[in-house]
Amino acid sequence: MSAYQWFVFFLIVQVIHGLGTWKLYDKAGRKSWEAFIPVYNSIVLMKIINRPTWWTLLLFIPIVNLIMFPVVWVETLRSFGKNSTLDTWLGFLTLGFYIYYINYTQNVTYISDRSLQAKTKTGDTISSILFAVVVATIVHTYFIQPFTIPTSSLEKTLLVGDFLFVSKYNYGARTPMTAVAAPMVHDTIPVVKTKSYLSWPQLPYFRFPGYEKIERNDIVVFNWPADTVYKFFDTSGRSVVKPIDKKSNYVKRCIATPGDVLQIKHSIIHVNGKEITLPERAKPQHAYFMTYDANVPLDFEYLLSQVNSTDGAGFINDKRDTIYIKALTDEGAKTLRTIPGIKSVTKALTVKGEPNIFSRNPNWNSDNMGPITIPKKGVTVTLTKDNFSIYKRLINVYEKGNDVKIVGNDIYNNGKKINSYTFQQNYYWMMGDNRSNSEDSRYWGFVPDDHIVGKPIFIWMSWDSNAKGLDKIRWDRLFTTVSGEGQPQSYFKYFLGLLALYFVGEYFWKKRKAKSNE
Repeated sequence: MSAYQWFVFFLIVQVIHGLGTWKLYDKAGRKSWEAFIPVYNSIVLMKIINRPTWWTLLLFIPIVNLIMFPVVWVETLRSFGKNSTLDTWLGFLTLGFYIYYINYTQNVTYISDRSLQAKTKTGDTISSILFAVVVATIVHTYFIQPFTIPTSSLEKTLLVGDFLFVSKYNYGARTPMTAVAAPMVHDTIPVVKTKSYLSWPQLPYFRFPGYEKIERNDIVVFNWPADTVYKFFDTSGRSVVKPIDKKSNYVKRCIATPGDVLQIKHSIIHVNGKEITLPERAKPQHAYFMTYDANVPLDFEYLLSQVNSTDGAGFINDKRDTIYIKALTDEGAKTLRTIPGIKSVTKALTVKGEPNIFSRNPNWNSDNMGPITIPKKGVTVTLTKDNFSIYKRLINVYEKGNDVKIVGNDIYNNGKKINSYTFQQNYYWMMGDNRSNSEDSRYWGFVPDDHIVGKPIFIWMSWDSNAKGLDKIRWDRLFTTVSGEGQPQSYFKYFLGLLALYFVGEYFWKKRKAKSNE
């Protein structure tokens, strides 16, 4: 829905509210017309039901308002003496339209001094849970979101099983675009494993200002632009067109920012004509072929564990003198070359074209592509038959109101011949550090600005599913920062110290309080 459509929808909702409550406003000592004035009617309603004025704000926060609407319906009914369980269920199940029945057919009396305390323990528990869900939803949506590393594309930098806190405010929190969705879950409701949202209606894209921009080498969480899977890691073959904010969450390293020119030569990434320099914490890896003397006994599993190999040996060829290593750092390759019995360690480069490369350029592959200009908002690019395949999906899918195609030797957009295009938003090029085992921008192209989720800032837990017992916890990764200079450092011991200090302080405080009450 466009901003105009949402404005019309908003006005219709206000009229519906006014028609269903104007008599109740009058009985509460207010003016009937106050029920029809947008926003102001909500402020007045909070006064009628004896709730804080700031509750009005919660009614306009997407997702949170889905929790608040039923609460306000029930509170309105109770303010006019409708306290029974049946009244509560009717208010909820009719989506508030039961209030219409009360408004036009019942001679109710407004209770201005009603008690706001729950009359039963169950009611008190429900109120506490709803309050906790509202607070958690606000934090989850606009400040900090927990995230789990599901794949090895950033292996060695971030590990499978790392549990992260992702900041929404660094780059600016994005308001939900999916208006009707379950709080604090992504595209699937756990346990029941069903879709957690309705695709309609959709709110216009809006992002609050952030205090920093995405820079090269930043690790970024974003919605996977090409996502059509029913749910992440689903193997059933089902597909679905998802709203932007319900596409699967991916985490990659930003290699190029808007306006940069990117080129990959023999797996080496160049940005604006210079080879990129990664931070010390980054551990880029590639696939390698390792040949060895079959007559020399070698413990391959031990060797690979000592040289930073993530996935270990992939296969041994028919000659039984070559091993394919799926992921190995450059330093690890240098170490292997010094070991007696190892003949060669050569990077496994793709030399032929790959049909699944995003631009479908027959001469490009994951190790050789470009140059590619990363689109920047407001910048115009000349469109030609040579670069059309690079920008076609971007213009038709991520930009609004376009139908660009080639007709003969010319390019048309919405039936009009064009030779250039001005981008509506910024785009980014994202890649994994595990270069030979990463599905990234090389395969599905640019990441639009409206797909950006946030910045990983903290690893609070790291779980190794292949280990046993207490070794399943990677203790050296607990409470480590994702970014920063030098190697990661765990702050877990400091956390334990603060936690112990808190409990000791609480013990003495309670002891002192008890003594003062004697």
